[in-house]
Amino acid sequence: GIASGKGLGEALVAPGTPIVLKWLSVILVMAALALGNAAYEAGNLSGGALGAGAAFGLPETAQRSIVWALAGLAAAVILIGRYKLVERLLVGLVILMSLAFAGSLILVRPDIPQMFMGLRPSLPDGSLLTAIALIGTTIVPYNLFLHAASVREKWPGGGAAALRAASADTRASIGLGGLISILILSTAAASLFGSGMQIQGAADMAASLEPAYGPLARLLVGAGLLAAGLSSAVTAPIATAYAVCEVTGLRNRGHVFRGIAVAVLAIGTLVASLGLKPVNLILVAQVANGILLPIVAVFLIVTMNRKSILGEHVNGLWSNMLGGVVVLIASGFGLRLVLRAFGVWP
Repeated sequence: GIASGKGLGEALVAPGTPIVLKWLSVILVMAALALGNAAYEAGNLSGGALGAGAAFGLPETAQRSIVWALAGLAAAVILIGRYKLVERLLVGLVILMSLAFAGSLILVRPDIPQMFMGLRPSLPDGSLLTAIALIGTTIVPYNLFLHAASVREKWPGGGAAALRAASADTRASIGLGGLISILILSTAAASLFGSGMQIQGAADMAASLEPAYGPLARLLVGAGLLAAGLSSAVTAPIATAYAVCEVTGLRNRGHVFRGIAVAVLAIGTLVASLGLKPVNLILVAQVANGILLPIVAVFLIVTMNRKSILGEHVNGLWSNMLGGVVVLIASGFGLRLVLRAFGVWP
């Protein structure tokens, strides 16, 4: 973004890229990201609608209406298209999400020693899909394209100062994202799994908290899920538009850009309105992201080692080693899932 002045999609098809890699990049973006994000968008809207229903005590019959209302709000933000507006909206939603889940965690008072025990890596029986989904929702592949494109707009001049500012911004964002994931998992573990309750929707978590902690708990959980769903409902279409425009050479702004973003939003809205079980829809979308992640990561590592694009800012040895570890872990989960589906791996 800043070092090369290019988006990730542009870098993947830049002059000097082998023709095979160019075509693989185009196929990856057009098939995997564009179609995958349309399905992922359905999960975003369904999750936001679940949160709104839990926060305000709305019946399940209102799910479709809430989905369309959230889609309308996301479409308005996309069509207005002002970077500062999008940035401020997303920052506000992330702050709301953080405060909501932090408040929920304080209310449920989880067992702190058990929380730290949970940091020990393990994969219980039947948890493979959930593990892949957690990876897919924490490290979302489309964010790589969105980040590379958005930093150019935030720091258009580039330079060393911009790189330092972007690096600090990235560390803070990743840290906050990890913290939010910890808050959500800890709240869910204390409120649901401790009692053996089965998750059918956001209302289940809210229902398990309300008798002991009152309506505030329901409001906090619902508001957090609403903020999470709405923020992703805005970013997924925009990221898809950036990626498609960059690999095809189209302009990153204008009618085509907005048309692609709105198309992704529209497909997601239609899928979310089909009456499918929201939790299952969200899980499938996140698993798809988790499987796609190592593929996108490989393309990213290859690009980050091209001096013709990044010059002195190419990856060092440690960055490549850490990237390779991420690819191996994510690929291992995905491979095990595929082999298990064919009965090869227990």
